[in-house]
Amino acid sequence: MALPPRLKFGIFMAPFHALGENPNLSYHRDLELMEWLDHLGYDEAWIGEHHSAGWETISSPELFIAAAVERTKTIKFGSGVSSLPYHHPLMVANRYIQLDHHSRGRVMLGVGPGALTGDAHMMGIVPTEQRPMMQEAASLIKRLWTETEPITHKSKWFTLEEAHVHLRPYTHPHPHIAIAAVQSPSGMLTAGRLGAGVLSLNAVADRGKGVDAAKVTLKDFWKIAEEEAEKHGNTMNREDWRIVLHTHVADSKKEAMRQIKERALWYQRDYFEDILGTPSPYPNASRDQLVEMMVEGGNWVVGTPDDVVEAIHRIDEISGGFGGYMIQATEWGTREEVLRSYELIARHVMPKFKGQLDSLEFSAKWYSDKKKFFMDERSRSMDISQAEYDKKK
Repeated sequence: MALPPRLKFGIFMAPFHALGENPNLSYHRDLELMEWLDHLGYDEAWIGEHHSAGWETISSPELFIAAAVERTKTIKFGSGVSSLPYHHPLMVANRYIQLDHHSRGRVMLGVGPGALTGDAHMMGIVPTEQRPMMQEAASLIKRLWTETEPITHKSKWFTLEEAHVHLRPYTHPHPHIAIAAVQSPSGMLTAGRLGAGVLSLNAVADRGKGVDAAKVTLKDFWKIAEEEAEKHGNTMNREDWRIVLHTHVADSKKEAMRQIKERALWYQRDYFEDILGTPSPYPNASRDQLVEMMVEGGNWVVGTPDDVVEAIHRIDEISGGFGGYMIQATEWGTREEVLRSYELIARHVMPKFKGQLDSLEFSAKWYSDKKKFFMDERSRSMDISQAEYDKKK
């Protein structure tokens, strides 16, 4: 329907590491993954911020991004997301300006209110105040990046006194900003007010209700942002709308399902349901049934590269158009199986949505249509060459 000429591909990495594994090795495995994605030609990687619950072990996206930038060449990095209620907005503005210069323009700022209530609790932040805090801070960060006059602003949770950034961003006019939007409309409202990009998480299948629910969710979400943007003189760009999907592929769907069966169950049941308390999309499913139901219900994309192609076309149709396919980074298979999944997508999915195959297919058909002529000419040339050689003997 409305896919851009060059669909962006990337990952959204919390990260998720099961309890019981060496956390230091997990951290370095995440950095190794950044190098692999860069080698494969992925466009983006969004890195999370979490402070509790044991699985999502990166507490500073900025530190991770600084390390990853040094190991890579072209891939761009964003915070996925920086939880703005946890930070003074002037500090966030300055840290990302420094990263923008450090990376020479390969950094993006993804923001949200904070995903884990336990994180906010430890800092004495009232959960009901997190979304308005995020909206207030995001607006001021953009102002600090774009305005030259000092800003004075008094809030119930921070103060700016003649605040300004002494180093301007490397990227003009500023690094890309994206707002996380899960189920609450606050993310889309903030994106509209700022004219920012959007990271849509968990929006494809709504609490186990399947794709039919998503048809309403995605289109309604984007409409919220467009209407809010119009009120503030902004225009939303669908190419800056990234949709995050759980994705794992192998050479066959049977093999992909075999690879994820146990670890995906840990992820959904043991972490999201048993630790975080997230309601199950399928509360009556047994452990043996749950993974199959998540896949068949459209919550997860598991299968072959063709299944990913189909999912992209499906989401394009139900959303009205989007600009980035972000894989929810998980470790549902072995290290080798996970790396292979990303490689299969890079080899067999990405080229179809980046215009990399059209000219090759045209050239192949052009040559095939003329192959008799070319073979005849080749034979004639060889005959002439042989005749000239024979004359010299």
